[in-house]
Amino acid sequence: MKSATSATPGKPRLTTSAMIASIAAEGQKTKPAPFGNALVELARSRPEVVGLTADLGKYTDLHIFAKEFPDRYYQMGMAEQLLYGAASGMAAEGFMPFATTYAVFASRRAYDFIHQTIAEEDRNVKIVCALPGLTSGYGPSHQAAEDLALFRAMPNMTVIDPCDAHEIEQIVPAIAAHHGPVYMRLLRGQVPLVLDEYNYQFRLGKASLIRGGRDILIISSGIMTMRALEAAKELAGDSVDVAVLHVPTIKPLDHEAILREAGKPGRLVVVAENHTIIGGLGEAVAALLMRSDVHPTFRQIALPDEFLAAGALPTLHDRYGISTAEVARQIKGWLR
Repeated sequence: MKSATSATPGKPRLTTSAMIASIAAEGQKTKPAPFGNALVELARSRPEVVGLTADLGKYTDLHIFAKEFPDRYYQMGMAEQLLYGAASGMAAEGFMPFATTYAVFASRRAYDFIHQTIAEEDRNVKIVCALPGLTSGYGPSHQAAEDLALFRAMPNMTVIDPCDAHEIEQIVPAIAAHHGPVYMRLLRGQVPLVLDEYNYQFRLGKASLIRGGRDILIISSGIMTMRALEAAKELAGDSVDVAVLHVPTIKPLDHEAILREAGKPGRLVVVAENHTIIGGLGEAVAALLMRSDVHPTFRQIALPDEFLAAGALPTLHDRYGISTAEVARQIKGWLR
């Protein structure tokens, strides 16, 4: 297994625990287990809601639901194919399963079961998966760098990449109100609070312009919206005015908002995502622009098409260009 150390001069050496560190910056506001707590709130008024997991209740914040509703919680063991087959069957009987695991296990190990028993049958199953993209330092076995590409390609599947705790709390009731299969990336534990400062409201299938700017448009999803907003503040010190369009719903994509913002003249358009450069938000946006004859100067910030290293998350985010400092550095380079 390749590794990435943190021996950068002038920086403290990071310990092994940094491989599973929170993505929140030091001193940043966080909220504990927004998914688990929001699911409990939903389940109080929706008796059909059930929770299932593949031996990862504690690590997907589903243990909070299990404590509140032990008779509606199902521990399926380390058997992701069984997990999603059972969830499909329960949905066929009128339940609304929220089935959690790590993103690598849903997107790779159980893909065919999800494809055949949930997506093809259009079952009302909510697939909620932790450690999306590069949010684990444990190497390719736990890094779901290609999950969005896989689930985008699956018919009937809605695909969501939340930014923060504020948004996750809003997404849970929104996807419950939507009938059909959903794949949602999950941020767990102490999750940053970002969008609450912008009076943000999640709407399924809609993008949201978080801030305006005349020089750059960053189109982003997930944690990269947080990075984009941080980089925008940093770039403002260099008199670079950055707009940020947050796109939490990867599928269906908000064509109208993307074309409206990307079509404004004179701005560099940058798509930033915590996902491989292949098959995710960047390529979805690029294809939309080409099909619509909208042709801005276009760049991508994304993970490379390779198996990623193991190591401390802050080091890996710098190495692969998705830290705030690296996002700002890349944009400055493109402006020269």
